Amino acid sequence: MDDITAMVLQTARGLMQRASSPAALRAAEDGAFDHGAWQAVTEAGLTLAMAAEDAGGAGLAPEAAMRIARVAGETALPLPLPETMLAIWLAGRAGLALPRHILEGGVLGFDPTGTAAALQDGDILTTLARIPWGRAAVALLLPALRAGEFVLVLLDRTAWTVAPGTSIAKEPRDTLQIDTRRAGGTVLAVMPSPVSALALRGYGAALRCQQIAGALAAITAMTTQYAQERSQFGRPIGRFQAVQQNLAVLAGQTAAALAAADIAAEALDRPEPEALIAIAAAKTRAGEAAGIGAAIAHQVHGAIGFTMEHRLHFLTRRLWSWREECGKEGEWAIRLGRHLAAQGAERLWAEITAA
Repeated sequence: MDDITAMVLQTARGLMQRASSPAALRAAEDGAFDHGAWQAVTEAGLTLAMAAEDAGGAGLAPEAAMRIARVAGETALPLPLPETMLAIWLAGRAGLALPRHILEGGVLGFDPTGTAAALQDGDILTTLARIPWGRAAVALLLPALRAGEFVLVLLDRTAWTVAPGTSIAKEPRDTLQIDTRRAGGTVLAVMPSPVSALALRGYGAALRCQQIAGALAAITAMTTQYAQERSQFGRPIGRFQAVQQNLAVLAGQTAAALAAADIAAEALDRPEPEALIAIAAAKTRAGEAAGIGAAIAHQVHGAIGFTMEHRLHFLTRRLWSWREECGKEGEWAIRLGRHLAAQGAERLWAEITAA
């Protein structure tokens, strides 16, 4: 890690820890959006971490910038920083010139469903389900097909209505009714897309890998500390062999998720077919680790981990949610399996060890 990345991460961690206090997390679950915390995050330039320097960004390589999303997962950040950071990077790759109000602090949403809307006569009419932070977005990056050409469309907030929804973690996952024919509905820009709709879904999966890895690292530290402090039968529960075994499994799953997150981050710089295979493997393994890790953390903590006063459930509910988003393990495992089968038996070992 270079000095610039280390400095950015240090700044990011301090801001995110302050924005993720227990009171802030509870308020977010009640539907509040912390505008002060969002302003602090955007003024620090974190949403522009992956944007090119000539566009006002930090110009960090995707592998380095994805560490910011990992810190967001570690702190259970109740703000759309990872999504906006990725969407701004995707817009830059497509050559979209973003309006000033986005670059200076607006939330930019994107559609991670892996499908493309129809752009006909300059208009889009479609319904998008479970869009992260749709209600907070001032613009939306949407994949579309225009006369057989795959394009990215930048929509203004006037182009949709919102039906609020949430994930199991109470993070906004909204249904957007897109209709650019409605009064004021504006298509800000349309550009040929450098990648497919499936690749956009893959990039979203890579983002969730980072957040899963960060959250698992946090619950591993939290659970280990709790096992050292909680006593039963006259000694810390961490001294019991069964608990020690569970902690070892938790640490192993976290290490696997961190490695998977690294693979997914590195894949963002690769050509699309190669990137999607790496991300498929990473999301499959990170999702598996999320399920096993969350279960062990709650087993060790017992009932206290589910109480509103304890921090654990804010992380584990996000793990369960992120595991399902942008493709769960089954979807990516099938894609990975089909790829391996197509390579033939003689290529199997080379493909397995390629990462």
